[in-house]
Amino acid sequence: MNFLNCYRAFLFSVIFLLVTGFEGNAQKVGLVLSGGGAKGVAHIGVIRALEEEGIPIDYVTGTSMGAIIGALYASGYSPDEMQKILHSDEFRGWISGNIDEHYRYLFKKSVPDPSWVDFKFKIDSLISPSLPSNIVSPILMDFAFLELFSSAIAAAGYDFDSLMVPFRCMASDVARAEAVMLRKGDLASAVRASMTFPFYFRPIRIDGKLLFDGGMYNNFPADVMYDEFFPDIIIGSQVASNYADPKDDNVLSQLQNMLMQKQEYSVICDNGVLIRPAVPEVNVIDFRYTNAFIDSGYVMTKRMIPAIRQFVVDKVSQQQIDLRRDEFKDRKPPLLIGELKVSGLKSGQYDYVNSLLGIRAAVSRRNEPGADAGEPAGVTLESIKPQYFKLILEDKIEHIYPRLVYDREARVFDLLLDVQRENQMIANIGGAVTSSAVNELFLQLQYNYWTRVAYQAKANAYFGRFYNSGKFEGRIDYARETPFFLKARYIYNKFNYFKTNTYFFEDEDPFYLVEREHFFTFSAGIPLSDKGVGTLELSSGHNRDDYFQTNFYTRIDTLDRTAFNFISPGIAVEYNSLNRKMYASRGARLNAEFRFVKGREIYTPGSTSPFPLRYEDNHTWVQMNVSYENFYYSRSRIHLGLYLQGYFSSQNYFSNYTSSILAAKPFQPFQEALTRFLPQFRANRFLAAGTKNVVELRKNIDFRAEAYMFLPLRAIEQDYYTRKAVRADMIYAYTTGTAALVYHSPIGPLSLNLNYYYGEDKPFSFFFKFGYLIFNDRPF
Repeated sequence: MNFLNCYRAFLFSVIFLLVTGFEGNAQKVGLVLSGGGAKGVAHIGVIRALEEEGIPIDYVTGTSMGAIIGALYASGYSPDEMQKILHSDEFRGWISGNIDEHYRYLFKKSVPDPSWVDFKFKIDSLISPSLPSNIVSPILMDFAFLELFSSAIAAAGYDFDSLMVPFRCMASDVARAEAVMLRKGDLASAVRASMTFPFYFRPIRIDGKLLFDGGMYNNFPADVMYDEFFPDIIIGSQVASNYADPKDDNVLSQLQNMLMQKQEYSVICDNGVLIRPAVPEVNVIDFRYTNAFIDSGYVMTKRMIPAIRQFVVDKVSQQQIDLRRDEFKDRKPPLLIGELKVSGLKSGQYDYVNSLLGIRAAVSRRNEPGADAGEPAGVTLESIKPQYFKLILEDKIEHIYPRLVYDREARVFDLLLDVQRENQMIANIGGAVTSSAVNELFLQLQYNYWTRVAYQAKANAYFGRFYNSGKFEGRIDYARETPFFLKARYIYNKFNYFKTNTYFFEDEDPFYLVEREHFFTFSAGIPLSDKGVGTLELSSGHNRDDYFQTNFYTRIDTLDRTAFNFISPGIAVEYNSLNRKMYASRGARLNAEFRFVKGREIYTPGSTSPFPLRYEDNHTWVQMNVSYENFYYSRSRIHLGLYLQGYFSSQNYFSNYTSSILAAKPFQPFQEALTRFLPQFRANRFLAAGTKNVVELRKNIDFRAEAYMFLPLRAIEQDYYTRKAVRADMIYAYTTGTAALVYHSPIGPLSLNLNYYYGEDKPFSFFFKFGYLIFNDRPF
């Protein structure tokens, strides 16, 4: 067979040369690019060296990573442009499957909670469970292929022969156990199918067939090159190899041999050259050595030029190659979207998606009188990109696959979205394990449903000795040109400080404190930017504090009790670009809140109270709280940040000192401070400032040093004769700080902290914690 193929190629070459009169450009060269995962980037170096040496590339076939590089080249991308794509932040997103923080939408983000892991499932999956089909989310990659290949294939009329260089790629139909050659249709889908390595990436369907990585049955399509194009010379670039025989104690080796058929890596006949770049074995998606692999392909090709020149006598200049590339690029239409077509959704859900992406509204504006009649009525793909990823991040869609189809008459693309929706339930588990008595277990269940509007129901519970809580929440999102949400929630909180510390004050002060609160909140919000949100809300509820005002009591003594029934409207603005919900090292956060509070205090004395009579009083005040955190300097492994907070309240004192200090605003800038009752860091008016310094010791391991100064402008003191609250005569400044070693594990932070509190009998404390101390919201 090898002899016959060579003979046919030789005979065809002789006849062709005779017919064309021995023209200098008569030879046709085919380039075959193997699969090989991350090693396949070496193909870029091969192409770069061939272009520099004037070797024409007339046809390209490829599999898997070879299909990606081959399709990019056939679409008019130069080797430099391809290398730039591989070094981009977006490419790193393809491999990780993580959507960049740039696309995260604060308006849609839930309030931070202490969850470690999320379990997502459909209601019917409880009856018929299924395993996920991929490790890495392909959503970023799918959209990137849309951007990279849609214009080129539109210019080619969806025929791979009409690309800058005719192209073929391979995929695998596992249902029929056969290789599938792709030669027409959507180029992005063809490449996506060709590189869908089993279990890493989700497979896609083309013409009804579920397709996987082409390397399963044909990882080096030299035979396709020969049969489809019959070039005079075949140049092959091989970075893949057959897996070693399976081992009886290695499941991975067994799976590799079952999934990947052994290949014969050859260029079929003697008038060809096989280039084998010297690249080591790496993981399929390990792209850390991209530059080294590209250089390896380049160097090895340069070494093989004498062998190639034995067959290729023609030479094309770089100017000719660039001219050919530019002429093809000039034919590419701009990526303008004229219409959205969605499969897999109900009509109401389609309206929601269309409203969110804004395509219909944008196209309508382009069609208004006065618009440029000569310009196509469409919206750029780049402009809807942020909204597209916001839709994905809403947890309403299990999977989405996009395609662009060009309408030549209208000069715009139709955006086709194949959506797998889900009325999804999400279960969360988390909390904190600490070296003190503030261990927490957090459980949450969330249900999402959407039509023209999106509905969300959520319930959570905290269980612990220090903190117990429960929340029920419902939210409705309206997708409009200016979206907004309506939210209602009920929260119950209980803080028991007695079980966390033996003493909170000096001996004459109480050491038994329990705070309870339950309240309803109704709110409405709009986005102010991608990272900003504005909220109006109305809260109403009941607070209750139980405490002793003396340390001298017996088992039969009863607690003093202060209750406060309130109503409180408010407005809040938040901007948040911090990179983590706890122990951030980059970004900024601004939170500003203004509230009006009106309520009635009801004091009920206990058996040890110096006040024998029940007391009631009305209170009305306004309060404003502004906090600002910003990591203003980030270079290499060092991140420097600052923290500022100002709080003002016109609140009057309650009936006694303890109830007044409990009602005052606490300053709690770090984790352990949230669990300590520190009266010196509570006031109705204060200023605070601090610094946050982070050094990245290793990947995911930080050393943090934070220092703060708290300045109460209206410090609260106790009259020891009457136990009433009085305003302090002098202004004092109090300092606090923490130093921590933090490991950011995949499910939550592990930290060892040394904390300092000015004014305590034992100002230093060690605090070990795994997880998050994040509590449900408080009323004000």
